[in-house]
Amino acid sequence: MATKSVVVERRIRATPGPVWETMTDLKDMERILTGVDRVEVLTEGAFGVGTRWRETRRMFGKEATEEMTVTESVPPERYVTVADSHGMRYVSEIALRPDGSDATTVRMTFSARPADGRATGLLTRLLGGLGVRAVSRALARDLDDVAASVERRG
Repeated sequence: MATKSVVVERRIRATPGPVWETMTDLKDMERILTGVDRVEVLTEGAFGVGTRWRETRRMFGKEATEEMTVTESVPPERYVTVADSHGMRYVSEIALRPDGSDATTVRMTFSARPADGRATGLLTRLLGGLGVRAVSRALARDLDDVAASVERRG
């Protein structure tokens, strides 16, 4: 089965630097993102390749905890995280693009594929009709939360 993806974009009234700082502030993520219940940072040091954390959210009415690992990081332009869980590989890419002199467009891309290449019931639910809408809404809410946090400070 091919990889399935969901893409959401949002314009934020701030330059890329403050947006990047907010999106990579793992210690404050629970306060910034209303869709996140808990974050446990597993590595020391600055955010970058190799940074790991456990993130707990409620998806499809159930609590889900995933361990995220940063695999690419180009501050303040983009980063990629990977999570392997229950036979699935999840990849999230966050890309920041200056949008005029005082704004940033953030593009979040979430993709999922079975680790063994075969379709699973979870993938079908996650990225089938209703699942795509639920994932899209969750990503859009995250971007709204980031925008509110950055713009409140700015």
